[in-house]
Amino acid sequence: MPEGGGGAKRKVTCPVDSGGFLINRILASVNSVSHRLLAMAATYSELKGLAVTVDRVAFMPHLEAPPDKPFPFAYFITIHNNSQETVTIRGRKWVVKDVAGETIVVEGDGVVGKSPRLEPGESFSYNSYHVISADSVAEGAFIGITGEGQPVVVRIPRFEMQSPESGP
Repeated sequence: MPEGGGGAKRKVTCPVDSGGFLINRILASVNSVSHRLLAMAATYSELKGLAVTVDRVAFMPHLEAPPDKPFPFAYFITIHNNSQETVTIRGRKWVVKDVAGETIVVEGDGVVGKSPRLEPGESFSYNSYHVISADSVAEGAFIGITGEGQPVVVRIPRFEMQSPESGP
């Protein structure tokens, strides 16, 4: 199942701004435990030293994909905690937009069924996949909490997925 298997999917009618997503839009509808956790704080902060890298994106035709979205792309992500704080990742939100303007939001608790706890200097790597029908871009955020109880957010850098039918 795409995106770690546990996320809720819904179509969004408002467009994502073309210069990149607005972090408040990403945070506005994170559900379940993550939403309740973040609702306790008035601000969401980016923690200096907490970063995400997109290590690789690859078309994977052998992965399961529905007929209306026949192009599966695996992505390999690493969350790096180079801060002085322990951070537990509690949720994620992806915004995937295709060239036709269709926007899909994928959100849910944890990361691939886990809530990784990262001590200073630790990293967490995983892979999952998105299915698309046309050339698309994906970006998002992970939501977490420090050992001191401060809600934090870290952006997932934007990456492109070019369907094999669109050519080089």
